[in-house]
Amino acid sequence: MTTPTRTATTTAWTAEAVRELDLTTDVATAGAILGIGRSKAYQLAKRGDFPVTILRIGRRYLVPTNALLAVLGA
Repeated sequence: MTTPTRTATTTAWTAEAVRELDLTTDVATAGAILGIGRSKAYQLAKRGDFPVTILRIGRRYLVPTNALLAVLGA
């Protein structure tokens, strides 16, 4: 599945738009979906306080889209 060409800050995030993402997304996009700014999202991720599960792979933070959908109640 291809990732839609959109930026985290300009997309109106609906459950359908989240479902179009790959299995994981980056912290900035996940933050935008949850209404959290990019800087704050990374701060929360680094502290372990992000509102959904984050996978840490090396230096990357990945957020499972199914966790986002669960938080959104979709």
